[in-house]
Amino acid sequence: MPGHQLAPDISGDDDPSDVLSAERAHLTTSRAALRAMREHAGSLSADAAGDWVSRQVLQGLLDQRVAALADHPDTPLFFGRLDRTGDDDLPMTIHVGRRHVHDDNSRALVIDWRAPVSRAFYQARPSDPMNVRRRRRFGFHGGELTAYEDEPLDQGVPLRESRILTEEIERPRTGPMRDIVATIQPDQDEIVRADLGQTVCVQGAPGTGKTAVGLHRAAYLLFTHREKLARSGVMIVGPNRAFLSYISSVLPALGEVKVDQTTVAGLVGDHSASEDATVATIKGDARMAPVLHRALWMHISKPEEGLLITRGVNRFRVPDHEVREMVASLRGTTRYGPGRAALAQRLAHAVLVRMEQRGESPDDRVQDAVARSKPVKQIIDQVWPRVTPGQVLFRLLSDAEFLARAAKDDLTAGERETLLWARPPRSWKSAKWSAADAALLDELADLLERTPTLGHVVVDEAQDLSAMQLRALGRRCRTGSATVLGDLAQGTTPWSARSWEEVLGHLGFTDGAVTELTLGFRVPREVLDFAARLLPSVAPTLAAPRSLRPGAGSLSVRRTADLAEAVTAAVREYAGHEGSIGVIAADAAVPALASCLAAAGVPHDVLGPDSSPEQRISLIPASLAKGLEYDHVVVAEPADIVDAEPRGLARLYVVLTRAVTSLTVLHVRDLPPHLS
Repeated sequence: MPGHQLAPDISGDDDPSDVLSAERAHLTTSRAALRAMREHAGSLSADAAGDWVSRQVLQGLLDQRVAALADHPDTPLFFGRLDRTGDDDLPMTIHVGRRHVHDDNSRALVIDWRAPVSRAFYQARPSDPMNVRRRRRFGFHGGELTAYEDEPLDQGVPLRESRILTEEIERPRTGPMRDIVATIQPDQDEIVRADLGQTVCVQGAPGTGKTAVGLHRAAYLLFTHREKLARSGVMIVGPNRAFLSYISSVLPALGEVKVDQTTVAGLVGDHSASEDATVATIKGDARMAPVLHRALWMHISKPEEGLLITRGVNRFRVPDHEVREMVASLRGTTRYGPGRAALAQRLAHAVLVRMEQRGESPDDRVQDAVARSKPVKQIIDQVWPRVTPGQVLFRLLSDAEFLARAAKDDLTAGERETLLWARPPRSWKSAKWSAADAALLDELADLLERTPTLGHVVVDEAQDLSAMQLRALGRRCRTGSATVLGDLAQGTTPWSARSWEEVLGHLGFTDGAVTELTLGFRVPREVLDFAARLLPSVAPTLAAPRSLRPGAGSLSVRRTADLAEAVTAAVREYAGHEGSIGVIAADAAVPALASCLAAAGVPHDVLGPDSSPEQRISLIPASLAKGLEYDHVVVAEPADIVDAEPRGLARLYVVLTRAVTSLTVLHVRDLPPHLS
């Protein structure tokens, strides 16, 4: 780290107890230094700023700094160490951790995992040691250092499987998602450290850590491009609020407390009126973009009269043909709102030219006065009327003739008939919009006024977004870049993407790089192989995922006569083991199962779109399971999950891959043929 001196080598001798003692002492010293850093940040005052606004901004920055320096006692401050060969000017010994820590003398005790020198912790290997002779991994329990493991990198000896790494990956979990800084694999690290200017698309099979990779890339970019992204911003977009709650602790644990996390609905408008899937599919199609463009600009009419301005005894006229030329030159070359303002200024300028021709000397104030005058406003309201997105969409969905003219050949007659409201609302203000409408309204809003953009956007479960939703996200990073995450096999919407090139095209990043993660670390192999039987039906072009964890005995598939009783028994059995428990069923079956668990005295949470689970046992509707993980999963009646929606097999694939330790499948009906 520039400007900081690193801690000296504390390797001691080779006695394990001495090594552990030295490393524990370094951990104690580092935690004390972090507390001192936080106390110093908390002692700083914003009073030195010159005015109230500056003081508020500075105080906000100081508060963020204090929050970023929070110590998490149950989380190791550092998880690795590099002993270097000294072939360059870098220090001989580096402790790698979640954030940079230095003492009062600016001597670095822990180096941030995102720093360039820390890259060797993830990438060094005997064939390319990257100037590292030894990599040390640490085992922790409850924040206390319990073990270490050394990997020699300069002897050309193949590395053995890391016990500490395996145990950390398989460690049971409760509560929100954890960071993976201690277990990032080389192929994941390449994605995490991709440059800010590059849009990366990750096709990730279940358990490959694609969500974690996306979050860690956001943290890496914020570290590497702090000043730029502090101005432009970073946003995480997830499929629902339950998912956002699940991942909410990852970035704060990495010291990044100023990152917005939202859903597509949170961005474009949280409209939820019910709508037939056929209608929603048409509205989500990219063909709607030119339809909306025409619908908006069709509101402009041809001027029938010129402009007459009276100032004192003088009258100034701009003929109708000149007004038509102005309108024609602006139409379609700018956004609707700025075009309307520009027309007012052009009309005023034409009047000023005529004033000058009569010997007057008007200035900018006169032009602004003319632009705001009643005659100019009248002609603009007639020719270029003020409209809202809701007004335009209301007219499009309620006026068959207007829809036909706007659609041209982009929509068939049958599709236009499907789109039209059977019973239109009385006005656009009383209209109840659907989630698909929200993306159309957002498209129209951008045609009216330019949407502000961000420096980077991370989009998870992107395969489930419609073309129009993807366009809405692309608008928000048109001058930045994106990290696109998902799995084509887990596409559960009628408009699910069939290729990532298609997704990147709708986002506006046709040059984005597509990377595939097929090696899983979380889902046991026995479970993953069972779920992969569905792949030929849901995503025949994808390679079958592989898992590093054999997971013998992790899968149990049982037919039962009483589903509720079997689910209760399975939950009680899992309650005797460590880790979280998720019961996943078809949405319609959740209330009955919740009643049975409650009657049996089993404490549990029922996961909702906006809820955060507090109990160890969660009952999850299948539609909300995507992106979540549980140590033990009970799946109730797979056939009901398949029957509940058109892409039910894809939904079942999602559900079956939520387990990281064990999976129990209970069924009264026959299993889908693919699983029999």
